[in-house]
Amino acid sequence: MGKHLVFVLMLCIFGFVLGTVSVQAEETESNKARDHQIKEWTKTHLALPEQMVRFEFDSGYSFVYPEDGVRGVYVTGNSAGGQRFSTLLDLVNTTALNAMVIDIKDDHGYLTYRPEEGSPYYNISQNFIGDTKKLMETLEENDVYPIARIVVFKDSVLAEKRPDLSFLENGQVWKNSRGEAFVNPFLKEVWDYNIDMAKKAAEMGFKEIQFDYVRFPEGFERRDDTLEYGVGEYEDGDDQVQKRVQAVTDFVAYAREQLSSYNVDVSVDIFGYAATISEAPGIGQNFSKISENVDVISSMIYPSHWTPYFGINKPDLHPYELTKEYAKVENEVLGALDKPPVSRPWIQDFTATWLGEGNYKRYGKEEVEAQIRALNEQGINEFLLWNASNRYTPGVNYKPLD
Repeated sequence: MGKHLVFVLMLCIFGFVLGTVSVQAEETESNKARDHQIKEWTKTHLALPEQMVRFEFDSGYSFVYPEDGVRGVYVTGNSAGGQRFSTLLDLVNTTALNAMVIDIKDDHGYLTYRPEEGSPYYNISQNFIGDTKKLMETLEENDVYPIARIVVFKDSVLAEKRPDLSFLENGQVWKNSRGEAFVNPFLKEVWDYNIDMAKKAAEMGFKEIQFDYVRFPEGFERRDDTLEYGVGEYEDGDDQVQKRVQAVTDFVAYAREQLSSYNVDVSVDIFGYAATISEAPGIGQNFSKISENVDVISSMIYPSHWTPYFGINKPDLHPYELTKEYAKVENEVLGALDKPPVSRPWIQDFTATWLGEGNYKRYGKEEVEAQIRALNEQGINEFLLWNASNRYTPGVNYKPLD
């Protein structure tokens, strides 16, 4: 009887153990299944960024960067949409020129074309370029490389509409001696306003966005203490020069990042003398820092715009010498950068009569070719011609070393 009880007891214990093992086994399998699902979900989650396609805008046009470099002319919105355009197109088609820099946001702050009526920029637009699609198609058909010029911080239109984004003097929008108002480079709202217009230009089909007037007003250091303006996120520190430099540099870097998905190059126009000094204190331009954040740097090196420099007393009379000496300095500055941008200076195709008798010369074929030759001899093969009225000298050899 005792043995029988022991046997029964052992069977019960054995059964309990088996049951426990079975339950544990079921729980283990259940846990494995659950863990497997979690691991699979986690693996899928981690793989998503690799599977996602980065946004890349495609305008549908087939513009190609010129193999031997950009050689272009400045074109106002009025010219781009008017009768002068055919003359400019013929100039490009019959010479070694291959590009146009076209105003999309002009020196006053207006868009040069009409966006859709619901656009927040409709009221600051002018109908200079009546058909942007036709314009881009014509440029494509003629292999003209398209560059959109966006004037940034010189903007009388925005300053008048939004004085809080400008500089005030006695409660009124401050204007320079030419009656031009500027908006505030410290304010990110101003950055985004201009970059949004640049994106629209990229969507039109332009292959490069050229930002001009990327600076504070000339002589700002003399007005810094009297003008009223905000500094946005640049409150820290007492060095006002470095604040201005940082704001301008940050805008350029931010603009390039914001446009990175649009398959466009970013270029900036800059005063030529900025390359010859560590930084321009009043306007906030540091040549090296800006150059580090762009694909193309376009110094405005018109001989007429220099005071006695490089040992040249009257620079406008010596286009070859002035351009050559500038190019040497720029090459040295850009050569010190890890990834220097393309150098594409603005050169002079106009006559600076305002300099007064004896201080200027009439610019024509010889003077334009002299500037190009000086650049080419220093290894700079790209350039842009400036003439505010878009009337360019005929008969120029734009590749004088060939």
